[in-house]
Amino acid sequence: MALLRQWGLTLGKWAGKPVARVQEDSGDPDVRRVRAAAAAADWTTVREVLEARPESDDRTELLWAVGDTAGVERWIVPIVEADQDATLARLVAGIRHISWGWEARTGARASAVSSKQFEVFHARLHTAEQWLYEVAEREPRWTSPWYGLQVTGRGLEVGQTAARRRFEATVRRDPLHLGAHQQRLQQVCEKWGGSHEEMHAFARDAAFGAPAGTQLGQLVAIAHIEQWLSLDAGQDAAYMRGPQVAASLREAAEHSFRHPDFVRRAGWAQILNTFAMAFSLAGDREGARECFRATDGRVTEFPWYYINGSDAAAAYRKHRSST
Repeated sequence: MALLRQWGLTLGKWAGKPVARVQEDSGDPDVRRVRAAAAAADWTTVREVLEARPESDDRTELLWAVGDTAGVERWIVPIVEADQDATLARLVAGIRHISWGWEARTGARASAVSSKQFEVFHARLHTAEQWLYEVAEREPRWTSPWYGLQVTGRGLEVGQTAARRRFEATVRRDPLHLGAHQQRLQQVCEKWGGSHEEMHAFARDAAFGAPAGTQLGQLVAIAHIEQWLSLDAGQDAAYMRGPQVAASLREAAEHSFRHPDFVRRAGWAQILNTFAMAFSLAGDREGARECFRATDGRVTEFPWYYINGSDAAAAYRKHRSST
């Protein structure tokens, strides 16, 4: 499921370069801790870790670490049902049902997904929406439920108007929420009923409408990668190698990770990986080398799985070696 979460790696050394190995954390010990607790059905520890990370610090990655853990639905639902005041448990249950829903659907094209799979997918997303709306009502300042509703909305095809309102509800609470902007970018992509023009306009408006040094510059690179993905062989390379794409990437880089105000907070490695891939595809070897050096072998699954869905690290290594 391409939900645009951050992923980390284990570092080693080979031929003078860091060996890239993707693993399911970003170097944050709380991610590993909460995932282990979720796998052990240890709600006390899961709650403790989540409560220690306030919404203002963006606990999205921690929530997905729990939500992506197999079997969470078996123990979180009884907690929700037993305690009508368990707001955080409802949030966790909602996020888990999103991930669980996509597990049923799989990442296959719609034409390859059976009607039974879609039935289960939609049922789980409807359950997620019920809990997320309850959380949003109980905790009106929380961002996470509205972010989750952006994801369910796309899966349930609520339409562009409703999807936009969910995005607006998210960014009213956190104007620079990277995940919310990533989800909105996906929503306005051609493949989800938008257009290339709308996608690029949104990416640029969000990136350059934000203060310099934020993570939102990544949206410009994602938009170019999305258009590259939509094109046939030959046309895709010609698009990415166009001078306007390289210029656009350099401008976005200057406004984001190259700016002195850029801080390596949660998600920074995904930003640099995205620019590394985009610069590499654009033939900007200098820009790509800069990003590969900055990541120092830290590989994130997104966006490299677009090139090699089974081995993101292999895609990273291949493009790094060509710069």
